[in-house]
Amino acid sequence: MAGLALGLPLTQSRGVSDPDLSLLYDINGLAKDAPSWLDRTMVFVGEYGIMFAMVLLVLWCWWSVRRRGTTEDSVGGVAALIWAPLAAGIALLINIPIRGFVERPRPFRDHQGIEVLVSGKSDYSFVSDHATLAMAIAAGLFVAHRRFGLAAIVLALAEGFCRVYLGVHYPTDVVGGFALGTAVALLLAPLALALLTPVVSAVATSERIGRLVRSKRVMASRAGRTETLGIPEPRTGGPDVGENGLAA
Repeated sequence: MAGLALGLPLTQSRGVSDPDLSLLYDINGLAKDAPSWLDRTMVFVGEYGIMFAMVLLVLWCWWSVRRRGTTEDSVGGVAALIWAPLAAGIALLINIPIRGFVERPRPFRDHQGIEVLVSGKSDYSFVSDHATLAMAIAAGLFVAHRRFGLAAIVLALAEGFCRVYLGVHYPTDVVGGFALGTAVALLLAPLALALLTPVVSAVATSERIGRLVRSKRVMASRAGRTETLGIPEPRTGGPDVGENGLAA
């Protein structure tokens, strides 16, 4: 278990009326009595595990939207999936000036009795990069596929809890990250999809890389349905050619 920051006892630190700080002590205080293996697990989950799960969820969602029945649905879903990580990257870039403007120190620098499970955090606290990244991807996934998006939102909420549990962020840092990630992913989605959809649509028509948008099974099934419609092949003898090859 990580060492407890020296200072006032936790019970005295909770005497503040600030709900943000009070909630920080309540959540982070769970790490005080937790076994060391659980703390190590939370460190891995909060730093890397949930982000890795997000990547797997995006890949799973991509595999699912490729199998949709119509080209329009597949193109729209893949375009939204491409937008999800792009939105996360844009949100992180926007967060750089926000952190420099607010200049909020990490909670363990200003308050005593914080259980710090992750060392080396020397930058500013508001807003949380992890929370911003997770919620931006979740919001982008929600645009692409509702069920996958809801699962990603649950993961993002778990990421926010972990950041407070680890003692590296205030709850409002996490809420601010959620708001920033959601705003970027949803507000810029119409413009992003308007730019990405034609590109993805062009990829879908390619014989070589079209499977990135539509699965082989869907393409084959659509071709089979076209054959069963009984559409005749075009005649090569001209529009008014009779049985003997003479013009009527």
